[in-house]
Amino acid sequence: MPRLIQVSAAWHVVAVGWGLAQPAMWPWVLASVVANHLLITAAGLWPRSRCLGPNITQLGPLARARGELALTIDDGPDPEVTPAVLDALDAHGIRATFFCIAERALQHPALVQAIMARGHSVQNHSFRHPHAFSLYGPRRLLAEVSQAQRALTDLTGVAPTCFRPPAGLRNPFLDPVLHRLGLHLVSWTRRGYDTRESNSAKVLERLTKGLAPGDILLVHDGHAAHDGSGQAVILDVLPGLAHQAAARGLQWVTLPDSLPQRHERRAA
Repeated sequence: MPRLIQVSAAWHVVAVGWGLAQPAMWPWVLASVVANHLLITAAGLWPRSRCLGPNITQLGPLARARGELALTIDDGPDPEVTPAVLDALDAHGIRATFFCIAERALQHPALVQAIMARGHSVQNHSFRHPHAFSLYGPRRLLAEVSQAQRALTDLTGVAPTCFRPPAGLRNPFLDPVLHRLGLHLVSWTRRGYDTRESNSAKVLERLTKGLAPGDILLVHDGHAAHDGSGQAVILDVLPGLAHQAAARGLQWVTLPDSLPQRHERRAA
């Protein structure tokens, strides 16, 4: 159990005892409990936080020593953008990890097969990508993640080992669900904000400023912003990203190639 949750649970016990022993202090007791809940909420709203459980924001030391780099692509597959992205990845020798929305994957199974056939990885990005994901309770989280896990496993023949929540937002109930399903929570080292930024130069700068071995980069083929010509920003960014990585002697890998399994996977 994460330390923050352990401390929070202990504080709730102490707070109740404090309030019972000194009834006049109940306003302060309640205020402290509210502050504790706000702290937990803030941890869930910080995608790179480890306060609510393990969270991979960078590849491990061996991967860094090998000069490896991971490109993660979220929110697809998209019937217009993803095929062009696959062609661009081939052209620049990039192997990527696609965090797919399972409902979209079921709508476009041929695209999922194409992702796999070209040497990329398909990982779990929830079933429907609900905006209220971080407000779900344990049962609903388990249903959402495990439904996506089953769908993506059926489509690819390979069970995902990584999970990324919608927008990276979560709550304390998610880590036990991921532990049960044998999934790593993976966020990122840096992101391009390419769902809202149409200036590809700014997106590329965000992704490559301080680019280093072990970095996990985030871009989007689904919900992608488009430049002035109507092209998805990711397509403008990939050539420059490939050039910057090559100049630093970095090699592109998929997440499963560089991450250990969390534990033996169990059926959902």
